Amino acid sequence: MIAQTENLNIAGLDPMPSPANIKALVPLTEKAASTVVDGRRTLMRILDREDPRLVVVVGPCSIHDPLAGIDYAKRLKALADEVADTLYIVMRVYFEKPRTTTGWKGFINDPHMNDSFNIVEGMQRGRQFLRDVAELGLPAATEALDPIAPQYYGDLISWTAIGARTSESQTHREMASGLSTPVGFKNGTDGSLDAAINGILSAAAPHSFLGMNERGEASIIRTGGNKYGHVVLRGGGGRPNYDSVSIKLAEQALAKGGQKQNLMVDCSHANSWKKPEFQPLVLRDVVHQIREGNSSIIGAMIESFIEAGNQAIPKDLAELRYGCSVTDACVSWETTEEMLRHAREVLAPVISARGLG
Repeated sequence: MIAQTENLNIAGLDPMPSPANIKALVPLTEKAASTVVDGRRTLMRILDREDPRLVVVVGPCSIHDPLAGIDYAKRLKALADEVADTLYIVMRVYFEKPRTTTGWKGFINDPHMNDSFNIVEGMQRGRQFLRDVAELGLPAATEALDPIAPQYYGDLISWTAIGARTSESQTHREMASGLSTPVGFKNGTDGSLDAAINGILSAAAPHSFLGMNERGEASIIRTGGNKYGHVVLRGGGGRPNYDSVSIKLAEQALAKGGQKQNLMVDCSHANSWKKPEFQPLVLRDVVHQIREGNSSIIGAMIESFIEAGNQAIPKDLAELRYGCSVTDACVSWETTEEMLRHAREVLAPVISARGLG
């Protein structure tokens, strides 16, 4: 008798509907498609210096309550229209959360936040949420963590992040090379830029790798390369990296690698010491640098929700506070309005002087 040599630690293999099946349940609409395409084109124009505006990727650390998420999206859409002459607003819609050890892995993995792990429901509802946001006319951004997930909802995304823990991953660099969106590579958790810059170089090249097609079939994915990679500075190694000296060093590192000097600053994470009240200070510093002549900073990221701070996931989900993050702490909606309106006020003359390409 041949000994069993596989699936020794597998507790179950549940069938998952194909991307085509999920898309059939939540089909792309004309309005949503228009938002996605316009979002990608605008972001590419900004990266190509044909649009002088500053990109701001802003929204909850993670989506856990679609009702509160849409409430936030509607507020953000109105604010985006108000500041559109100077800032280009993209909503942060993160469904997957990387964990150092264990914890809630996000809405797609566990939509009921009770370890029931109904991934089929999470994927369908996640796609529905993205479509609802796109139908508001608001482009969406997300972090690509699971290499299969983009097949299910990538057609609704305008900007993608590769996180600090995965910028060095060959799997994620290959995936980025085939994504239809601009991709921001975050610097490493130790603060180094090497992984992000090498990620940009790798993602710009063609790749062939194992993956899955829309019908759910194992496939050899062949990519043409993604020319719109850029660095996201999020701090690390015990210090922020949004100050003017760090920006200059990042510019020099990109130039040495033969890359465009396109930088986005994450106002959260190590840049704010994970203290949400510091995020406005980071953005003010970034805005000041742009006003003083910096041209490499093309965007900023803000973790923001309706209520400030964060909360632990209670056993009784009825005790959850509405519009408050269950992962990293966020700034409140009122603070978000103040941050973006101030940035627009300060940068309006600068952006106007640059003009459209």
